[in-house]
Amino acid sequence: MLDSIRTTRPMTIRTVIPFFSMAFGLSWGLAALAIIFADQLEPLLGPIGLTNPLFFIAVYAPAFSGVGLVIRHYGLKGLVSYLRRLTLWRMPLGWAAYVALGVPVAFYVGAWIKGSDLSFPFEPWYGVIPALLLMAVLGPIEELGWRGVALPLLQRRFRPIVADLILSSLWAIWHVPAFLLSGTPQSEWSFPAFFIGVVSISFILTPLFNAAGGSILIAAIYHFQMNNPIWPDAQPYDSLIFAGIAVAAVIVNRKAMFSRGAGVTSVLMTEDEDMIRTSTHEAAKAGATGTEPVPAGRPA
Repeated sequence: MLDSIRTTRPMTIRTVIPFFSMAFGLSWGLAALAIIFADQLEPLLGPIGLTNPLFFIAVYAPAFSGVGLVIRHYGLKGLVSYLRRLTLWRMPLGWAAYVALGVPVAFYVGAWIKGSDLSFPFEPWYGVIPALLLMAVLGPIEELGWRGVALPLLQRRFRPIVADLILSSLWAIWHVPAFLLSGTPQSEWSFPAFFIGVVSISFILTPLFNAAGGSILIAAIYHFQMNNPIWPDAQPYDSLIFAGIAVAAVIVNRKAMFSRGAGVTSVLMTEDEDMIRTSTHEAAKAGATGTEPVPAGRPA
């Protein structure tokens, strides 16, 4: 099966252009419809919020873009190879401890500084179950696009530190419509603080993602932790805390973050990507545009 994954149009750094175009176009286009035709759409779909179908589609736009481009370039068998990156679960012990324990500590410290209520926010306790399920199928799905496709492609041309700066900035800006729609959590937040927080979170996630061998699963788990409904309200202090953690993460991982070719650049799983055969012309073109993959599936 692996030997049958063939293409004459492999992904290159230029593929990020249609990726971002589709991700922004779909999300921002739906947000514009929700704002312009609010009176007509609300009776049909309900108020704009976390359970509105348009909101879900808008949030899934990066995933739709990433998956669609994988199918276009590599076909359905390539898609299976790409989705196998969801089976990568290993990461260094220090990173595992941070994801499991460091993230909640950061939120609780930020909430304590803010003076927020630190008690368990659900009564009765089992009310947390649907909230956890909702968060599990909302934001983490974005990672099929952001870290599944965009970051590996950007790291083919740029050092991880530069690739992350590009991705994190666009990732934060992509959220702008959520600040314009009532009924979303972001509508009550400060965008500058949110921007700092998203960029900081991404600068933590990039070395984690690379250390985990390009695992989409690990990126999704980390994204879930950032949206976990159990954590108390810590805005904007959590953004400042994560900014400090991001600085520390970059310093500790400075060799990998500042070295060209140090990041994972493979969209498909390692052994599957090695099976892809292109024509001499396409291979030469790929070499000129920075498409030589650093394998996914193991730390770069």
